[in-house]
Amino acid sequence: MQGHLGGFRIERFFDDGTYPNSRLPLLFYEAALPRGEASPEAMEALFEANGWPPAWRASVFTYHHYHSTAHETLGVARGSARLMLGGPEGREFDVDPGDVIVIPAGVAHRRLDSSSDFLVVGCYPPGQTWDLLRGESGDRPMADHNIARVPKPTSDPVGGRLGPLVSHWL
Repeated sequence: MQGHLGGFRIERFFDDGTYPNSRLPLLFYEAALPRGEASPEAMEALFEANGWPPAWRASVFTYHHYHSTAHETLGVARGSARLMLGGPEGREFDVDPGDVIVIPAGVAHRRLDSSSDFLVVGCYPPGQTWDLLRGESGDRPMADHNIARVPKPTSDPVGGRLGPLVSHWL
């Protein structure tokens, strides 16, 4: 199963001194699943079919955080939200059902606002487990070391082995 690759865009976020962000681009798929077909089950099926096992259903933390040991994918299953990606100096994104965001290890993210029914399906590449860092003074340089060691996935959670992640994360 492949999602819709139409509304695809690439965003880059660089080290701001607190949040390492990444040399790999963040990938944003607008309506990877058609808006009317998005659901937790449909999002999980999309990720599973493309080699990214679904890991959780929840919201997004309201504080800036990042993961140094895993790349993370967020699939909006229900509701809408405004997210801040890239840390305090990053950019705001409005997300709706069916949208998918692939966040490279190190890229800060948080929820600014959301509808009461906002629900995200989260997943990670096989074999990767996440940690939770908040940009505190003791996080680095260990976080930088961890990020450099996170392997690149062999498939895209929306497009599979031929999806954009495979070529944009060379």
